[in-house]
Amino acid sequence: MRYSKEHKAETHERIVKQASVRLRERGAHGIGVADLMKEVGLTHGGFYAHFDSREALVIEAFNYAMDRGNERWRKIAEDTPPEKRLAALVDSYLTTTHRDDPGRGCAVPSLGAEIARESPKTRKAFAAKLERMIDMIAGQILDVPPRTARKQAMATLATMMGTVVMARIAGNGEFSDEILAAGRDAVLSRAAAKPAVKKARPKAH
Repeated sequence: MRYSKEHKAETHERIVKQASVRLRERGAHGIGVADLMKEVGLTHGGFYAHFDSREALVIEAFNYAMDRGNERWRKIAEDTPPEKRLAALVDSYLTTTHRDDPGRGCAVPSLGAEIARESPKTRKAFAAKLERMIDMIAGQILDVPPRTARKQAMATLATMMGTVVMARIAGNGEFSDEILAAGRDAVLSRAAAKPAVKKARPKAH
C-alpha cells in the first residue's frame, strides 16, 4: 500500500516525537530501533523509509526536544516583563517537575555526557542548539554589554544544568529539593549583583 506524503510526514514526526522522549529517559544508547518502532505501531523494517541511520534519528529527536524547550522559553519571555524574564526562565527550569520527568524536560542534563562521546556530526548539532539556549538567556540579561551578557548566560546555563543533574542523582527527597533551591539562589543572586566598576587610578604628579 502506498501512503500519501502527508501520511509519511505525520508518521515521521510521530517517530521523532516518541524517540525524543525515550532518548531523554534512557539515553542515546537506551533506545532500540525495533522497540521504538513497535511503540509507534510500525515494523522494524519501516524505519529506513524514514531515516538513513540510527544516528540520523538521534539527531532529529534531539533537535526536536531542544526546539520544544526553546519555544517554551520564548513564550515565557513574551508573557513576562523584561526585568523579570531571567528569573521566570530559571523558575521554570529548576523545578521538581523538571527533575522528576526527564522524558519531557531539557535534553542537555539527560544527554550531555553521552553526546560528548558521539560523532562530530552529532556533537555539532548538539552544540548549535546549546548556543541557541545561551543566546536566549543572554537576551534576558539587562544593562550589560552583549559579550558580558553572553559570558554570564554561559555560566547561568551551566549552573542550571548542573543543578538538575545533581538533583536527579539525589532523588526526589529533601536533599534534592535543597539542591534545586541552592542552584536557583546561586543563579539569581549572581544575576542581581551589579558588575564592579573599576576606579580610575590617580594620575602621577
